[in-house]
Amino acid sequence: MNVGDVCQSEVVTIPPSAGLTAAARGTIFPAEGSGAMKASDVMTLTPVTTSPDAPLEDAVNLMLQTRVSGLPVVDAKGAVVGILTEGDLLRRVELGTARLRAGWLATFLAPGRAARGYVRTHGRKVSEVMTTDVVSASVDTPLSEIVALMETQQIKRLPVLQKGRLIGIVSRADLLRALAQLMPDRRVVATSDVDLRKRVLAEIAKHRWAPRANVDATVEDGVVELRGAVTDDQERVGLRVVAENTPGVRSVHDRLIWVEPVSGTVIGAPKA
Repeated sequence: MNVGDVCQSEVVTIPPSAGLTAAARGTIFPAEGSGAMKASDVMTLTPVTTSPDAPLEDAVNLMLQTRVSGLPVVDAKGAVVGILTEGDLLRRVELGTARLRAGWLATFLAPGRAARGYVRTHGRKVSEVMTTDVVSASVDTPLSEIVALMETQQIKRLPVLQKGRLIGIVSRADLLRALAQLMPDRRVVATSDVDLRKRVLAEIAKHRWAPRANVDATVEDGVVELRGAVTDDQERVGLRVVAENTPGVRSVHDRLIWVEPVSGTVIGAPKA
């Protein structure tokens, strides 16, 4: 049975924005001069795949063996025709989680829909259970767009296509791996405490929510001390995080006071 006999697949690809960048598995980095990171900077090359005619049992075992939560489904020509994910396998008769059969009226009015539901919970081939509306990316799709798609489409991975063929995949795990490698790179040594203070205040000034006029900072040996007043305790947390993320800062001491805007109650700085 061919996947076309069961359902018609649709692959939506986010168009490329520039030239091909080099993919690196060992070190994560944006292509030189490219600015924003792209799919090719973080994607897993040659992802584990399955075929539409593969037995579902084999695909499930493959997911367990390779510790992946989703498999692109690729036909004999190398085209992506679907994706099989953990979400596709939640409603199964074997688990006792299949939805209750539709009532006679619903079955009478939409027998095809009822039959489709039965196939998804009882199907024995990948093509009968997989998701066919696949959202994919190109090698040059910015990570910001990929993350936005993950959020809006509620998906955990995007196949990466080049000329219609699968060449990689970007998953949440790939983003986490990139984050882990990039976070230490934010630390650089400031030239002086005076320069570091300017950096911290400049970073605070970038944020509209930050009460820049009510906040000051002092720096000694790379240790920042924040002083002033905030009207929301979340501002306190935000200011501390801004300072912690400023390159060169070793640690941050919070000496801010919180003034409750309605009552005027003053809550002192947290104890050191």
